[in-house]
Amino acid sequence: MEKNSLQNVWKFKLSAATVTLIPAAVGINYVAKAFAEGLKLPLWLGSLGTFLASMLAGPIAGAISGFINNIIYGLTLSPISTVYALTSIGIGIAVGILHARGWFASAKKVLPAAIIIALVSAIISTPLNVIFWGGQTGIAWGDALFASMVAKHVSIWIASFVDEFVLDLLDKVVVAYLAFLIYKQMPKRMIYFFKGNEN
Repeated sequence: MEKNSLQNVWKFKLSAATVTLIPAAVGINYVAKAFAEGLKLPLWLGSLGTFLASMLAGPIAGAISGFINNIIYGLTLSPISTVYALTSIGIGIAVGILHARGWFASAKKVLPAAIIIALVSAIISTPLNVIFWGGQTGIAWGDALFASMVAKHVSIWIASFVDEFVLDLLDKVVVAYLAFLIYKQMPKRMIYFFKGNEN
């Protein structure tokens, strides 16, 4: 289990390490999301940098990274992305808390952590989907499931949540394991540096 206590997880210091980490995390999010959209993958990948920032520097750093990325991505490539800045904040907070509690300590624990993060993401995103896009997500196979459920007179809120959750589940499992593997390959000195323990 990570040695970070829950008492320390909310500590946020705008150190040189954090100032370096947040733009890097935003860049990772941006490139990963553009890559997924360019290849029309059935997932987003746009929270990889948020995961890493939260794991390295805590939930506030992750939330800031996710929020900034959504704003920049929305202003440059996809206006839709701006709406989901709130979702990215939720993801950053969830990852940071779960990481501090040891949920990313082993490959076996990453799966349930990813499911929890997918739930958080879906709960925040569903009202946004309903308000702005009639309940759809913009991913074809998820929206096909949504249309099928609505045709069977399922509530638009339930259909939208299922649409969002099945996509989030796939996306967050892939991103969680990618972040886990990257984090495990980082030198301990680098991890301590970003956590504010340069000694």
